[in-house]
Amino acid sequence: MPITTRSIIGATALACILASSAVYAAEECHKEPVKVGFLPKLDTDPYFQVAKTGAEEAQKEMGGSVIQQAPSSATADAQIEFINNLVSQKVNVIAIAGNDANAVAPALKRARQQGVMVVSYDSDVAPAARTLFINQADSAKLGDQMLDAMATMIGHEGEFAILSSTPTASNQNAWIASIKDRLAKDPAFAKMKLVQVAYGQESEQINQQQTLALAQAFPNLKGIIVPAGIGLPAAARALDQAGLVGKIKLSGLAPVSMLKKYIVSGAVQDVWWNVKDLGYLTYYAAQAVAMCKVTGKVGDTFEAGRLGKFTVGEKGLVLLGPPVIATPANVDTFKF
Repeated sequence: MPITTRSIIGATALACILASSAVYAAEECHKEPVKVGFLPKLDTDPYFQVAKTGAEEAQKEMGGSVIQQAPSSATADAQIEFINNLVSQKVNVIAIAGNDANAVAPALKRARQQGVMVVSYDSDVAPAARTLFINQADSAKLGDQMLDAMATMIGHEGEFAILSSTPTASNQNAWIASIKDRLAKDPAFAKMKLVQVAYGQESEQINQQQTLALAQAFPNLKGIIVPAGIGLPAAARALDQAGLVGKIKLSGLAPVSMLKKYIVSGAVQDVWWNVKDLGYLTYYAAQAVAMCKVTGKVGDTFEAGRLGKFTVGEKGLVLLGPPVIATPANVDTFKF
């Protein structure tokens, strides 16, 4: 039979299909709970320490084991080293909060080729590199709530800035994109102007410096949205020390307990959720993946202990639940 261009293309396509189907052939369905390695963005972030307590609670309920290791700098390169370390420690599942969705993907894919399953939580990685993404809440809704809180505090009028963590943080980039989209389309925000997006680099000191730099650069600045757990308390302290707290309003994401006095005073509104439950759900999801109870297919369901049943959505998304804006009226209901 003569070799034609069409037959070469057909053979190439078939080879690609066979290769892609075999990429993760080493992944096996386990009959019992397994060892899960949690890899947060940063080892010093109390947010992830609280999430770990939820994972440990779930582990006590269903068995298996959990370890948590994280880098001291919030970079993809640092996380890649820890991915390799977890593989060498023979974890069966890696649960990662990605510092850079795409940069960590090749290392995660190599881990999967060695039989290690992958889920992401808090901050996603490239969908091709994991089975599920356990998100604390719908990204668009989080962005909407941060913007709504800011708009309420500044009367839907004036200049505001955003102080994010890093330019590559996938969850924060999604929230920022949602905020920008709503600003452009919703007439309710026609008198609000986003003047700059700055970055605190997951550092308390840099967040404080950037907060004051924004205040100096924009004398008419009315508010800053800070979608980062380390950044929002740091920004509040910086404004407090500079005598600007209250004059420049803050909204964003952070442990409510770290901002209580500012929330009570009306200077800050904080969007938050049950952080312990995020770790708890992630552990149950990781075990469901390890035992092939879910494959990432839309409509897959699994049980997560006291949290009940969850359904997998598009692109392997699993939502913890709706967040809440912390205000003076409800601040005492938040335990973290």
